[in-house]
Amino acid sequence: MAPHFQDDSITIHKLECGPYGNNSYLLVCPQTNESILIDTPADPGKMIELAQTTDVKAILITHNHQDHLLGFDDVTSAIDAPVGIGLNDAGALASPPAMLLKDGDEIKAGTISLKAIFTPGHTDGSTCLVTGNHLFTGDTLFPGGPGKTRSPEHLKQIIESITTRLFSLGDDLKVYPGHGDDGDLKTSREEYGVYASKEHPADQSGDVGWLTS
Repeated sequence: MAPHFQDDSITIHKLECGPYGNNSYLLVCPQTNESILIDTPADPGKMIELAQTTDVKAILITHNHQDHLLGFDDVTSAIDAPVGIGLNDAGALASPPAMLLKDGDEIKAGTISLKAIFTPGHTDGSTCLVTGNHLFTGDTLFPGGPGKTRSPEHLKQIIESITTRLFSLGDDLKVYPGHGDDGDLKTSREEYGVYASKEHPADQSGDVGWLTS
């Protein structure tokens, strides 16, 4: 299977899994063949086969919504690696995870160092993950807007997470979301500027687009 991205420092595999178009990612160190698996959606068979050709050091969950967990039992039964999830989302797992991810935690596989960024809003424990110029955003940030929110308070929270924790990372980062196509922080920042320049209803939440809301 051809990698989604590859250079001397990292190989990234991206697979769309299950009926909800979820993305699962496998990050592999080219020097050691050690890897980190991100998210466990339904129908994970191809990702399991791919991951089993590497030495998986961690299975990380970006947030606790079930579409990202429908393949969790299959993945964790086939792959013996510690599981990590944001502290405030851990209760959704069938058993306590080995790692309760907090802001700034680093997870390593070979020469890859993946840093956790606490980004609440979509869920209380949503966590993005960054290494080099690669940012894995779960359902926090998509090309075109933030992830779906449950209330105006959660929309305010997710926008704060994006603008203070993600946009501060710089313009050169590629965005790998939990569904759909890749994006980049430069475009997201520019499009958010359009959104921020407008007035919005006080009760706004749900699906919001930077350019369409």
